[in-house]
Amino acid sequence: MQLPNPDCGKLFRDHDWPNSPLGPIEAWAVELRTLGNVMLGSLQPMLIVWGPSQATLYNDGYAEMCGSRHPAAFGGSFQSLWYDIWDQVEPIIADAYSGKGTAMDDIQFLMHRNGFPEETHFAFSYTPVRDPWGTVLGMFCACTEITAQVAMRTAERTQRERMLQVFELSPGGIAMLVGPDHVFEYANKEYYSMIGVGRAIIGKSVREAVSEVVRQGFIKILDGVYQTGEPFVAKSLHVELNRGPDGEKQSRLIDLVYQPMLNDGGSVTGILVQARDVTEIRAEEARQELLSHELGHRLKNQLAMFQAIASQTLRSAPDIATARQRLSDRIAVLSDAHDTILEGGTGTSKVRRLVKQMIALHDELDNPRFTINGPELRVGSRPSLSIALILHELATNALKHGALSEPSGRVKIEWAVSGPDSDRFELMWVESGGPLSRSRTQLGLVPGLLQRVLTAPWIAKSY
Repeated sequence: MQLPNPDCGKLFRDHDWPNSPLGPIEAWAVELRTLGNVMLGSLQPMLIVWGPSQATLYNDGYAEMCGSRHPAAFGGSFQSLWYDIWDQVEPIIADAYSGKGTAMDDIQFLMHRNGFPEETHFAFSYTPVRDPWGTVLGMFCACTEITAQVAMRTAERTQRERMLQVFELSPGGIAMLVGPDHVFEYANKEYYSMIGVGRAIIGKSVREAVSEVVRQGFIKILDGVYQTGEPFVAKSLHVELNRGPDGEKQSRLIDLVYQPMLNDGGSVTGILVQARDVTEIRAEEARQELLSHELGHRLKNQLAMFQAIASQTLRSAPDIATARQRLSDRIAVLSDAHDTILEGGTGTSKVRRLVKQMIALHDELDNPRFTINGPELRVGSRPSLSIALILHELATNALKHGALSEPSGRVKIEWAVSGPDSDRFELMWVESGGPLSRSRTQLGLVPGLLQRVLTAPWIAKSY
């Protein structure tokens, strides 16, 4: 255990010097007596190693560093005091005895001075002591134990590293600005990704490193946070950044927080920046909202179309059984067309698939009656439903009154886009081998549907 009051002065006075390697005090060299007086009167830990035996003298400050080895070590050899770290100490003391001084700001030892291993750190200087003729008589050391300070610095460094690790793992951009000029001290990868990966910003002010934000008022906002200590928070803030591959401007939306960083006295020393690019998130929210409105609108259109189909089917059918069958077939076609739209992409379907769905309903496997020809076209949702119903009605009429009512009858279906801007869709239904004429009253839903398709805005695209 360390003594609460080592009182090395009393040890010095009571020591049996005549029977020690140093001999009686009266016979000591003037250099040893002088250094002894300096050492005992100093508050700084000091040590004297003297003579060939390397006898060791120290003051109260150094005694505390000796741990439980004090007071037995006083007056003994230097090696017996630090036997557990002698492999590190011996070269330094040897240099001192050869006339070479040594100074270190931080040397680490693993000591057992209190009966257990402990990591220790010291700042010291070993100075050779010579007589008037230059002969080295011994060594004088002024030192300070800095174990606590090193431990504190290590803890602070560990805490900072952990904090930076958390920052690096953050899903948003984080940067630390210091001083009134807002100089970048740190930025995580996400922050670099947001402003442009190729920028060198550490050690530069925001004005210099991200100059495009100056005219957008961000320096003024940072100045306000630094001067007032009040944080700044904004959602979906519009900002233009030179973040493209060639430094071109890009317009982004960001969620932004400027949080003042305070010292122990409560003064603002810097600003913690937390930023998250929400451009894609806001765009997706807008798309979802538009989709929701579109789905609602589409549902209303489908209900209206179903109502019209049911009404006309029931009016034109000669009996309940026929009405039930016609209505069931038309609902099935409507359902298949709707599935095609969903599978082909939001709000679109392919003309070829709509035609093949109709053929599958009315053709014969052993005697194909249909031939089709046309480019791959993707059309919008409303005309997709109308085209499916038109094809079904044409096929139904052909089966009852046209080409498909005769075994030799055939149907050729062709479609194309035309017009100056290729924005006009043409569908051709050509029957052969059937009766010569049909009355308009037998065409069912077709005229109304054709008029609705031709007057509704929609897009047909070739690919």
